[in-house]
This record gives sequence, C-alpha cells and structure tokens, in this order.
Amino acid sequence: MLYPELFKSLEAVRWNMENDIPWASFDASLLSDEQARTIKMNAITEWAALPATEMFLRDNRHDSDFSAFMSVWFFEEQKHALVLIEYLKRFRPDLVPTEQELHAVRFEFDPAPALETLTLHFCGEIRLNHWYRRAADWHTEPVIKHIYSLLSRDEARHGGAYLRYMKKYIQELGDSARAAFAKIGVLMASARRTDKALHPTNLHVNKDLFPNDTVQSRLPDPDWLEHWLDRQIAFDDEWEKKVVERILHNMSLLFGRTFATVQELNRYRKELSIRLTPAPAILPG
Repeated sequence: MLYPELFKSLEAVRWNMENDIPWASFDASLLSDEQARTIKMNAITEWAALPATEMFLRDNRHDSDFSAFMSVWFFEEQKHALVLIEYLKRFRPDLVPTEQELHAVRFEFDPAPALETLTLHFCGEIRLNHWYRRAADWHTEPVIKHIYSLLSRDEARHGGAYLRYMKKYIQELGDSARAAFAKIGVLMASARRTDKALHPTNLHVNKDLFPNDTVQSRLPDPDWLEHWLDRQIAFDDEWEKKVVERILHNMSLLFGRTFATVQELNRYRKELSIRLTPAPAILPG
C-alpha cells in the first residue's frame, strides 16, 4: 500500500493556515478589485475537489489503497479553497463566495475509466502548479503571492503522489495501464492544438447536464478562466511549453523511454494499441 507512506510524506510538509501565512503583511494598496475577483473564482474552483472526490471514491471501489489516499488529497484541496476564502473574509469580505456559489460546483460526474481519470488529474496537477506559479507572479499583494506559492507546491506534490499510483498500476496491470496513461498523456500534452484550457475543471463530465457540465461553466463568471489565463496571469506559449515538457518528462519516467515530443508519445501509444490487439483467429483449413 502506498497510502501510509504518502500520508507521512505529505503530513511532514503540510503548512498551517494560522502560522504559515503572513497575514500581518497584508497591504491593501497592492490588491486591486480585478485581482480580488480572481481569488474568489479560484476559491470556488478549488471547492470542486468535493465532487471530484466523490467521483474517485465511486470509480475506485475496487482499490482501498487509492481510496484511502483520497482522504489526504481531499483535505489538502479543500484547504486550498478555505485559505482563499479566509483571505477574502479578512481583506475583501464583499467577495466571499456564498454557500450557494460553492454548492453550484458540486454535481455528479459521469462514471469513467479509473486509470484514464487518474491520468487526467495527474496532468491537471502539473498544469495547476504552473498556473499558480504564474498567479503568484501576477499578484502584487504579498500575502496572496505567498498563498499561491504554497498552493503551487501542494499541486506538485499531489502530482507526484498520483505518479506513484500510476507506477503501481503498471506493475499490476502492464500494457493495459500503459495504454490508458499514454492515451490521456497525449491528450493533455496537446493543449496548444485547442482553444480550450485542458484541465479537469474545464472538461465536460455529465452528458445529461451539457453544456453546463464543467466546473468552470457553473462559476458566477463562466468565462473567467480563459480571461484569467490569457489577459491576467499571461499563461502564454512559453508557459504552456513548460507544462508539456513536464508531462512528457514524467511520461518518460513512467514508461522508461524518452519522449521529446507529443508525437513520440503518440507513436508509443499506437505501439501499445497494436500489442493489445488480439491476433486474428486462424481458422482450420
């Protein structure tokens, strides 16, 4: 089981909301209305760890190890929402999300293959780590800059934990796990080919609720994410390249091969598909 070890490692570096946030350093002159509104949207987005956890527990009933790890992931992700809400309570109480706004992002996700979903969230943690690094750079108020730096490091650690489970599943399931991971890896490393930000909170997850079946579509401002990325934190091609490189680097570690481009990873995915295709039956002549 990985859960006991991951619990200890994440517990050892966990930050405390009262003691590790420099609340007394707040400078109101360095927080704009525009910046404060983005904090509210990030807080609501982080609250979506609740339906994501419900999804993970439902789709991983067969795996008590991974399901137990969800207790750690869920706690830390909900703390992200909580610290952003606490910041607003202290310094911009007019922008604190309402309970209704938070509850709006709790909706059921359609069942999906567990391995593909794991990979989606693994890549999502890599992307969010980079988004929050840019958010820390963009903000000018020192307390929120510090908070986003803490959150970005948490997301990187979560990605590392997911990678441990992916390695475990390769040992247990072989090529079927490799094929699932490669398939989603290609998708999530191909964001520059789409106009859509490829993150789990921005993907459709409930066909009966379409098109209001993404977390972002249920925010008070459904168009916020694209504006935040393009116009505010300036998540440009250079930063997207960093995300792709990180995904490819981790896929290389996972599969024991070097992937310098998405095309190389896609060729490997096709190799796996051929290996997993049953040979045609030979009829007796």
